[in-house]
Amino acid sequence: MILPIYLYGAEVLREAAAEADLADKERITGLVNDMKETLKSADGCGLAAPQVGVSLRVLIVDGDVVAENYDYLKGFRRTMINPVVLEESPETRDYSEGCLSVPGIYADVRRPAKIKVEYYDENFEKHVEEFDKFACRMIQHEMDHLDGNLFVDRVAPIRKKMISKRLQGIAKGKVSARYKTK
Repeated sequence: MILPIYLYGAEVLREAAAEADLADKERITGLVNDMKETLKSADGCGLAAPQVGVSLRVLIVDGDVVAENYDYLKGFRRTMINPVVLEESPETRDYSEGCLSVPGIYADVRRPAKIKVEYYDENFEKHVEEFDKFACRMIQHEMDHLDGNLFVDRVAPIRKKMISKRLQGIAKGKVSARYKTK
């Protein structure tokens, strides 16, 4: 089922998400399937459960959407349940980011260039994996959602000031998106 994507201003986007109960496989599997359908419908490259109104530590990323620009992401897909960053590189990279919950706004964000993450996949198997380049970026962006943070919280203060009126407009529902929103 395609779910509405919650927009900037929604309380659920500012909550620290609870750990998903791995014993509740049916609920998590249903949520992951709905999130995949929602992400595909919105033509995005990542989605966290809070963005669809569910405050659980679940995220998905799909590199195929950006493979035209980052060919190494062709076929790159991950479902992460209860992800935890084990290591971050001291080296950082700046990339322009956008977000389905903040439509029409893009800004440069500095993040670690590499991370090591422990997570459970959609089959409830545990993994420890290292990520770099844009895969690392997508995962960090979605993991921020699990902690109640948005990419606009990480932009330079002058940029934040420049986009503040647009953010207020989104929070008041004065925005249009090509996907179902709430």
